[in-house]
Amino acid sequence: MIEDIQQQQYIFEILWNKATPAQQRIKEIEEGIEHVETVALKNISEIAKRIEKNIESSNEIKIASHPGGLELIYNNFLGSYKNVLDRHRRGEHKGIRYITTIKKDNEGLSTLLLNEGVQIRHTKNLTPLSFCISNKEFLATAEKMEGGKMISSLLVSNEPIYIDHYNSLFEELWDNSIDAMVRINDIKEAVDLADIEVIPRSARCRLLYLDLVKDSKEEVLFIFPTSNAFIRQTKIGATPLAIEAAKERGVKVRILVPYNEEVEVRFRQEVGEELAQRPSYNPTIEIRYTEQTSGTMATILVVDRKASLVMEIRDDSKTTFDEAIGLSTYSNSKAGVLSYVGIFERLWIQTELYEKLKESEKLKDDFVNIAAHELRTPIQPILGLTQILRSRIKDNQQQQLLDTILRNAKRLQRLTQDILDVSRIESKSLDLTKELFNLNEMISNAIEDYNRVIKEHQDTTNLKLEFTGPKEDIFIEADKSRINQVISNLLSNAIKFTKAGTITTAVVPNNNEIIVSVNDTGSGIDSEVLPKLFTKFSTTTTKSKMGTGLGLFISKNIIEAHGGRIWGKNNYSSGKGATFGFSLPFQNQNLTIGVTSEIRRDWWY
Repeated sequence: MIEDIQQQQYIFEILWNKATPAQQRIKEIEEGIEHVETVALKNISEIAKRIEKNIESSNEIKIASHPGGLELIYNNFLGSYKNVLDRHRRGEHKGIRYITTIKKDNEGLSTLLLNEGVQIRHTKNLTPLSFCISNKEFLATAEKMEGGKMISSLLVSNEPIYIDHYNSLFEELWDNSIDAMVRINDIKEAVDLADIEVIPRSARCRLLYLDLVKDSKEEVLFIFPTSNAFIRQTKIGATPLAIEAAKERGVKVRILVPYNEEVEVRFRQEVGEELAQRPSYNPTIEIRYTEQTSGTMATILVVDRKASLVMEIRDDSKTTFDEAIGLSTYSNSKAGVLSYVGIFERLWIQTELYEKLKESEKLKDDFVNIAAHELRTPIQPILGLTQILRSRIKDNQQQQLLDTILRNAKRLQRLTQDILDVSRIESKSLDLTKELFNLNEMISNAIEDYNRVIKEHQDTTNLKLEFTGPKEDIFIEADKSRINQVISNLLSNAIKFTKAGTITTAVVPNNNEIIVSVNDTGSGIDSEVLPKLFTKFSTTTTKSKMGTGLGLFISKNIIEAHGGRIWGKNNYSSGKGATFGFSLPFQNQNLTIGVTSEIRRDWWY
């Protein structure tokens, strides 16, 4: 008896604490104020009565529910629905609008309610809560209502904030769903029941994305257009979920993504260092690196070759998924999904071919490197011994034969040196050994050497080399042998294309740089060569067959390694020849210059 009294007292205290003071409620009634409350009902009979009351007192009903809701209505509230729909036909009610997922097993119930006058639309992407909004109340449950059973928990509220929020959510779902009859006809005609949906909200896309990966059974394919996309989706858990599916359920996961050090680090962290280094131990998880492309800005997910999700990247600089993603498109259309599978497989094969090509290129480069080194070894004794032999032979005809050997040996020596330089440039190992030297003196010596050679062949050419520049010495800090190589390349090219006339080399200090130019009066630069002047083999790919086409490529990289620029152009003003020039910055240079004359800058651009 005492225990019963205590229990009743306990229940009374709970009810007293949750109750509204009488004076407050009387005031609300007198002033016509609607009492606002949110309650959770747990009693099934009370829930049934509250739903029925909500239906009968409504002047409009909006419902978004999981498929089981159709059977629940048919089993428990069909009479109340018919009464409301009668009122609607008399113009006393705004009617019932219903959003659900229509499948083969519930299309009959959907047809029945349609015939009664309920407006029904189909969508695949319902909210986690099933909810109903009348003019006065908001009702919601998280239960899936399987088998049409009455729900055991119901949230009831007349809070305006709930009603307004779910009203706007309902209208958005309604606008993005399809007419029930279209869906039902597809089911009856056994048409491929494809769902294709454009998802404007990134938050909703994120939930669908994670659900698709989580529910995968056989295969998950990812195509990431940027390394940032991979990193963002690792943060929200998409790739970790896929890797978990691979490890626990044997789901095959393949990832295509542009290479980035952070991508590799994150991948190793997720799959484990040993598996990342030895992927053959775990063939269910594979990653391949692609080239970054500017044309494609969408992440593509394909799950089990049955569903695809394409997520457009609105702003790749954002660090969070919701900020970066724009519109997304979901599809389970067989043709559409398989087209994405085809794209993935082609890219996958291309990465494999690309890796093999890179390996082949490396083997080729290694071979060229070895060959160049091996050629350089015998050239030096050939040159040395031929020169000694020539000095001892007095017969003019034999000397000419030895001159031919010397000339071709020197050409071979230059070629091997150029090949080695190109190899260093492409492997980014072109090292500079800087020293302080007199630029004027170096150029003067180079011109003197070339003039001597020209003088020896005066019978075949009428050519003169000149040097103009400040009388004072110009000391710069640079790699002397490399700068001399550039000067020699420019002079050599000018001599090749100038049969007669003058080649003028000028040095002019200007502001924070020094400009060196080589101007000739030769045939000029061929129009086919001009656009690719400083690329490898630029002269060998056109009708100009003189030289290997490596000298200007090497010169460009030497000058740019010093922080300078190099250029070349035809002399359109004079109509004869071409001018090649380069600049070297004065920054951090030790200089002794007596003249700092101003020059026009347009002549060398």
